[in-house]
Amino acid sequence: MQEILKGLNDKQYEAVITTQGPCLVIAGAGSGKTKVLTHKIAYLIEEKGLHPWDILAITFTNKAANEMKDRIEALIGEGIRDMWVGTFHSICVRILRRFIDRIGFDTSFIIFDTSDQRTLVKNCLKDLQIDDKLFTDRSVLSEISNAKNAMLEPKQYTKMANDYRKEKIATVYELYQKRLKENNAIDFDDIINYTIKIFMQNDDVLDYYSNKFKYVLVDEYQDTNKAQFTLISMLAANHGNITVVGDNDQGIYSFRGADISNILNFEKDFPSTKVIKLEQNYRCTGNILKVANSVISNNEVKYKKSLWTQNEDGNLPKVYLADNEYDEASYVVSEIGHLRREEYYKYSDFAILYRMNTQSRAIEDILRRENIPYKIVGGLKFYERKEIKDTIAYLRLIQNPADNLSFRRIVNEPKRGIGKTSLDQIEQIANEQGLSMYEILKDADQYGLNRVFMKSRDFINQIEELRKTELPISELIKTTLKKTGYISALEAEKTIEAENRLENLDEFLTVAIEFEEESADATLSEFLEGITLSSDIDNMEETEDSVTLMTLHSAKGLEFPAIFLVGMEEGIFPGYKSISEPKEMEEERRLCYVGVTRAKENLFITFAKQRTIFGSTSYNIVSRFVKEMPPELLDGYEQALQEKTKMSIDDTNYKYGSNYKSNVKSHPISSKQPVSAGFAFRTADSFLNSLNNKKTNVDLSQYKAGLKVYHKKFGEGVINSVEPEGEDLKVDINFEKAGHKRLMAKYANLEIL
Repeated sequence: MQEILKGLNDKQYEAVITTQGPCLVIAGAGSGKTKVLTHKIAYLIEEKGLHPWDILAITFTNKAANEMKDRIEALIGEGIRDMWVGTFHSICVRILRRFIDRIGFDTSFIIFDTSDQRTLVKNCLKDLQIDDKLFTDRSVLSEISNAKNAMLEPKQYTKMANDYRKEKIATVYELYQKRLKENNAIDFDDIINYTIKIFMQNDDVLDYYSNKFKYVLVDEYQDTNKAQFTLISMLAANHGNITVVGDNDQGIYSFRGADISNILNFEKDFPSTKVIKLEQNYRCTGNILKVANSVISNNEVKYKKSLWTQNEDGNLPKVYLADNEYDEASYVVSEIGHLRREEYYKYSDFAILYRMNTQSRAIEDILRRENIPYKIVGGLKFYERKEIKDTIAYLRLIQNPADNLSFRRIVNEPKRGIGKTSLDQIEQIANEQGLSMYEILKDADQYGLNRVFMKSRDFINQIEELRKTELPISELIKTTLKKTGYISALEAEKTIEAENRLENLDEFLTVAIEFEEESADATLSEFLEGITLSSDIDNMEETEDSVTLMTLHSAKGLEFPAIFLVGMEEGIFPGYKSISEPKEMEEERRLCYVGVTRAKENLFITFAKQRTIFGSTSYNIVSRFVKEMPPELLDGYEQALQEKTKMSIDDTNYKYGSNYKSNVKSHPISSKQPVSAGFAFRTADSFLNSLNNKKTNVDLSQYKAGLKVYHKKFGEGVINSVEPEGEDLKVDINFEKAGHKRLMAKYANLEIL
């Protein structure tokens, strides 16, 4: 037991040994919350005599669950294999595999990922003859997901629909659920809701699990939604022993349905709760921590805390005012180079965090120009690539022939002469007969589809044969791809793209082999579940030496020696939608706090005089979050502030009064998403004029053919020719790395070398 309690600080020790009744651990960033959870589980087993299977530990990512398992095993050995440690979704799937037949599904159900869900919504919109321009699949799916997070079934949602739009979405929601059932499929939100439904309708199932789990522990509690709260309340009701760990200052997922009131109301929901605060930070240097504390102190919160550390003060966070997004990116690259040379940092020690994915474009341009390896978290995922989704669709159909979406995806992949018209006929008959499309195709001749019947015989025979096999998953994949002709079709293409697809399929085989090695009783359903439930962070390759680019939301739970917070401007971060909404502004501030506390040793904060985003050039003022940081703790702040003073505004404008709406322009592509035209307040007019004058005063006579120049985006180049264009010059330049470009001299900001 001494080994388990060794190395804990006073508050961590208190949290670990508090084992009776409800316990709320308010764990600040980098304060060792995972250590508390793992040591508490080990303590419950070693000191309190609980069996591993008596304990339920819930996390939000597979990566966190695996880390927890590894740490517990290091403390008490291999006796934890029967412990339930996993995400909300993976835990619930285990329950559903046993009991989902109680609510009318077959236990071979499959889980639709986001892509599948969007396809299904599109089909529903089409069948209901609803305009998909007014009701996009993405917006409808978001509304359905919000309804499910609030535990509203279609009938309940329909009753609450109080306008035309919601009434239409209600009809889609009802058909969407019906089609899921027909496919013997569920989506992500159904996983938890259906588990709750089974508990509510079956006392024996609820009694079994609430008795089984004598202790429930939940990580990242501030990120739970109504359904998740309901689930853990039901599971912990019998024994009353529940420990949740979270940080009200890191609640940043309300857009996903997270309800921060769950953590704020924990003491009310679970009477006699013991509250313990973890305030010692082990991650950040002192100066970074002071900056974080200063920002978050501007929020009104229930559980006030002040993080402290025994780490050295370290470097002051650096502030940089860029001319534009490319100058900003060049500065980032310059600082990366400096730390690599001077401090021997690796590329993997750096993360560049931004509020919106669109901000990555300029950064990527400069990283590519300088040949710096990078990866984007949240970009095109491995499992979203066509060849991988095709293979998964084959496996899903083998497991569950009722999966119409998978059927439609691969019945003509590779080409078998079964076109859209034939598929529409099959689908119509399937709906009329109440059967799956696969079942109709098997007997297509009986439904007058003789040509389709002849063309599909090989396909049907292959699937039927594969369904009867008991091959390991990796062998099943190889056999499927070979028998169906998928591999030979790619090989016949003889293109680089096809070669890349074949390489990706080889990597998919590696995934299957690794899964088999980790699980002695590996089943196809478990393999498919693992893929569907994986997240961006789960798939991060930690051994790869490359700079990481991601949104601030994706950075939650991670840490890096050096962090760049880019685009720290009003309208960018905080976003314009949050400016007039106090609750949303507090969440934006929490997001800033999360970003700052990802940095262990070096923090860089950048903002720009002008930025082109969504096709519009904006002239934004510095983010209020930067102004909330102590200037004496920011290296370069005074210099940046002097340059930015022309953009300063008084307290009234700072709160975005009447000037705000009058200066918002529509999104250049979609009028549904307004963007700031730079929040060009009247108080900023002098700054804008100075920029325009600067451009107007460019000496055009200096540009000649043969002259060597430098451009912040395109690098070094040589002017080929110049051509008058009104009061400007069109300059034709051949850049060494970016190739041939034509630029307007007054606006190009060229530097003569």
